[in-house]
Amino acid sequence: MNYRRSLARTALFALVYVAAVLIGWQTVLGPIGTGLMWPAGVAAVWFCAQRRARARWADFVALPLALTLTVQATHSASPTAALAFGVTSVLQALIFCWLLSYWRPNLWGAGGTEPMRSPTDLWGLLGAALGASLCGAAVGVISEQLFDVSPDWSNFPLYLTRYTASILVVGSAGVFLGSAVTTFRLHYGSVGGWWWHCLATLLNTPLWRIGEYTGIVVVSTGAYLIGFGTTAQLPLTFVLLSLTVLVATRLSTPFVLLHNTVMAAIAVQYTIRGKGPFSYVTDLQTQTILVQIFLALVMVVGLALALGRDERNTLMAELAVERAELAEEQQRAAAHADLLATIIDSMAGGLAVVEPDGQLSLRNPAFTKLLSGFEHQATDPVFGLFRLDGTRYSEEEIAHLRAHICEEAQDLDVLVRSPDMKEGRIVQITATPLPHRDGTRSAVVILHDVTDERRHRDELANFAGVVAHDLLNPLSSVDGWTTVALAALSDLPPHPNLDQAIADLTRSTRASERMRGLIDDLLAYTTARDAAVAPATVDLGAVVADIAEARTDAAVGGEKPAPRFTIGELPPVEADPVLLRQLLDNLIGNAIKYTAAEITPTLTITGHQDGDMVEICIADNGIGIPAGQHDAIFGNFHRAHTGGGYQGTGLGLAICKRIVERHNGTITAADNPGGGSCFTVTLPAAVTVTLPLPDAHPGAATVTPLRAAGRPSPPGRRL
Repeated sequence: MNYRRSLARTALFALVYVAAVLIGWQTVLGPIGTGLMWPAGVAAVWFCAQRRARARWADFVALPLALTLTVQATHSASPTAALAFGVTSVLQALIFCWLLSYWRPNLWGAGGTEPMRSPTDLWGLLGAALGASLCGAAVGVISEQLFDVSPDWSNFPLYLTRYTASILVVGSAGVFLGSAVTTFRLHYGSVGGWWWHCLATLLNTPLWRIGEYTGIVVVSTGAYLIGFGTTAQLPLTFVLLSLTVLVATRLSTPFVLLHNTVMAAIAVQYTIRGKGPFSYVTDLQTQTILVQIFLALVMVVGLALALGRDERNTLMAELAVERAELAEEQQRAAAHADLLATIIDSMAGGLAVVEPDGQLSLRNPAFTKLLSGFEHQATDPVFGLFRLDGTRYSEEEIAHLRAHICEEAQDLDVLVRSPDMKEGRIVQITATPLPHRDGTRSAVVILHDVTDERRHRDELANFAGVVAHDLLNPLSSVDGWTTVALAALSDLPPHPNLDQAIADLTRSTRASERMRGLIDDLLAYTTARDAAVAPATVDLGAVVADIAEARTDAAVGGEKPAPRFTIGELPPVEADPVLLRQLLDNLIGNAIKYTAAEITPTLTITGHQDGDMVEICIADNGIGIPAGQHDAIFGNFHRAHTGGGYQGTGLGLAICKRIVERHNGTITAADNPGGGSCFTVTLPAAVTVTLPLPDAHPGAATVTPLRAAGRPSPPGRRL
C-alpha cells in the first residue's frame, strides 16, 4: 500500500465514521441525550483495516478531528469534550486491535486473512471488544470529570454495554467483509466483478434453498415487527431469540450476521419511537442498557450457533476425508500385505518370525519344507537336526538355541535329515534380532539350502589339499636335482655358457620356492577350514610376545631392519592355540612384509575385553591398503599390491578370516590414522570360573584359570 492510497483510505474511513456519528445522533433517547448507537465499532474496524498503513499517523489525527467537527456541527457537546471522546475512541480502537491480534491472529484485521470460523474466534472477538470497552468506558467517565462535565460512575455500565454492542456488531461485520474482499482480491487479482460473482453464486443456488432463505426471513421479520410494534405489555422480547436459533441453524453465517443486524435495527427503531417491550422501562439509562444487552445477545447467540455449525461441518468434512484416506491406505496396505505374502510364500529360502516366547508368528512353505525332519526330533533318532560332523542336537540344545535366537544375530549350518531325504540336507540358518519398544525381541530367521554349495566347497578344498600334498614330492625332486646340478656346475672351469646355466638354475630354484609357498598356503587354508578346533584358554600376550621375538630374530638374521613392537595389555582368549598362533603370525608377518623400503616396521598391538569377546588391534606403519579393497583383501587369492616387489599368493588373509570365523569372531581392516593399516580381530574371551571364597561374604569371587598355552608378558612391553 503506497502513501497516497493510505491517505485515501483514511479519508474514506473518516467519512464513514462521520456518517456513523450522525446516525447515532438520531438514536438519542429523551432530553438527556443518551444514544442507542455509538460508532465505536466503526473505529475498531477502521484501525484494524489500517494496521499496516504507511500513513498511520493520519488515522490518529483524523478520528478525533472527525468526531470534534461532527459534534460541533450538531451542538451535542463542547469541542473540548468531543476531542476527549475522540482520543478515547482512538485508545479504545488500539486496545481492540491489540487484544484481537493477541488472541486470534488468524482473523482479518488481526494479522491474518480469515473470517470467523468457529465459536473460539467469536469468543476472542467478544473478549477483545469487552476489554476495549472497559478501558473506553473508564476513560470516558474520567474525561467527563476533566472537562467539567458532571461525572457520574453510573454511566459506566451504559458506556460499557453500548461500546461492547457496537464493536461486536460492526466488528463482526468488518471481519467477514474484510476477509471476503481480501480473499476475492487474492483469487481474482482485484475486487472488480464481485457483483457478477455474487450473481453467479445466486444462480447456482437451488430453488428450494432460496425459498428457505426467503421464508425464514419473512417469518422472522414479521415476528420482530409484531413483537416490537405492539403496544401491549407482553414479554416477547427475549422469546424472539428462538427465531435467532432457527436462523443460525439453517442459514449461512454471513447471512445470519446480516439478518441479526437488520433485526437489531428494527428493535432500535421501535424503541426510539416509544414502542415495543423496552419502551415501558421508565428509566432511560436502564432502557438503553437493556437494548444494548438484547442486541448483544441476539448477535452472540446467532453467531455462536452458526459458527458452531460451521465448525462441526468442517470437522465432519475433514473426518470424511481422513476416513476416505484411511480406507484408501487400508486398501493399499492390504494389497501390499497380499503382495508380501505372495513374495514370502514364493521364496525358495525359508523365512519365519520367532517371537520372544519362542513361538513362530510367521513362516512360509519353504521353511516347513527345509525343516521337514524336525518333527521327528523327539521320536526318531535317525531323523532330525544334526551337526555337520554327524552328532545329533539334543532337545536341551535346541531349546537353548531357540531361547537365545532373539538375543543376537546368529549364523549356523545344520544337517537336517527327514524320511524323504535320508542322506540329509545342509541348511544355513541366519537369525536377525528385531527389538520391540517394550524391550523384548523377536527374530527373523532365514533358511537356505546350501547342500550343493557346501559339497562343492568341500570337494574343492579336498582337491586342493590332495593336489598340494601330492605336488610336494615332485617339487622336492625338482629342488634336489637343481641343487645337484648347481653343485656340479660349480666345479667346472669357466665357460661362456656356464654363467647362463647357473642363472637359469637359480631362477628355477626361486620358482620352486614360490611354488612351495603356494602349496604351503593351500595346505594351511585347508587346515584352517577343516581341522578340528580345540579351544583352550590362551595367554594372548605370551603368544604375541613369542611371535614378535621370532620375527625380530628372523629380520636380524636376514640383515633387515628389526621391527619395533609396542604390546599393550592383552586379555586371555578362548581359542585353538595352533590356529590362534597361525592367525597372529600371518597378521604380524603381513604388517612387517608390507612396509616400504628403508622404513623400520613399527607395530602397536593392543586389546581389551568387550563383554564376552576380546578385541585385538594390530596397527602398523606400512604402505596401507588401496581404497575400496578393505573387504576384498580377505577373499581367496586376492592381492592388493601386485607390484613393488611384494610376493605372495593372496591366501594369507583368507586363512586369517577362516580361522576367526571358526572361532565365531570377526576380522576387519581399516586405515591407521598415523599411516599404514589397522586390523581388528574379535575372539571369544577366556571362560572364567566362579568359586566361593571360604571366608568371604556369601557372594562369589571370579578367578581366571591358568593359561593353557604361551607364557605371560608384562603390559606395555617393547621389543
